[in-house]
Amino acid sequence: MKLAVAATAPLGADVLERLAATHEIAFLLTRPDKQRGRGRKVGPPPAKETAVRLGISVRQPDRLDETFSLDGVDTVVVVAYGALIPVGLLDQANWLNVHPSLLPRWRGAAPIERAIMAGDDETGVSVIRLVEELDAGPIGASEEIWIGGDKTAGEVYTQVAGVAPDLVEEALAIDHFLPQVGEPTYAEKIGPADRELDWSRPARELHDRIRALSPHIGARGELEGRTVIVWRSRLDGDKLEILDVQPEGGTRMPYDAWLRGLRS
Repeated sequence: MKLAVAATAPLGADVLERLAATHEIAFLLTRPDKQRGRGRKVGPPPAKETAVRLGISVRQPDRLDETFSLDGVDTVVVVAYGALIPVGLLDQANWLNVHPSLLPRWRGAAPIERAIMAGDDETGVSVIRLVEELDAGPIGASEEIWIGGDKTAGEVYTQVAGVAPDLVEEALAIDHFLPQVGEPTYAEKIGPADRELDWSRPARELHDRIRALSPHIGARGELEGRTVIVWRSRLDGDKLEILDVQPEGGTRMPYDAWLRGLRS
């Protein structure tokens, strides 16, 4: 079996490395290099960095269409690639998508973040066969993941990457995928409004928002008259305790240390 991977984001990079340990990867399909960070310097996506380190061929078309050659690849594993696959390409290979939710719940761009923000206690990983409709394909393998308590989105992403390769192997070994059952919900991309902390909201809701956006996006709120990113919190009964913050233009630090700096 000739296997390729389509990935861009850190989750895709992690799964690519794990799959490369047991499979020969014909190539990585990823998004073009783009400006990143405060300096806006052009840099490669995380999956490309991993592929280059592993000696895997990299392909970065500006526009993915039916003219893209799969070079006889049988299966393409898609993990956080960041673009739709044209229908004409779907017909040319077995496209398997690693999606970090228990489909049909949380189809779309930000399934882990939305699941935590919604107060779900469980989510999971589904390996589906790609179809034209977004995240609607039949399921070949899935596994539940507990996301309650203080678990952050970053910790959930790490768990997803850990179980994904075994689920891909399970999906590769079967012919009959099962249709999704139930009413779908959709995980829209995280926008600026999703980052804002309204301190009048219940402590559980605030805590879930903070951990859903940690450690990659960050929830923003005003404390002591200053705007900060809140990276970590915990619940003490029905009270929210802030643990880690990052002031504008500063670095992440314990909340108590930040308070002492303000008062010194």
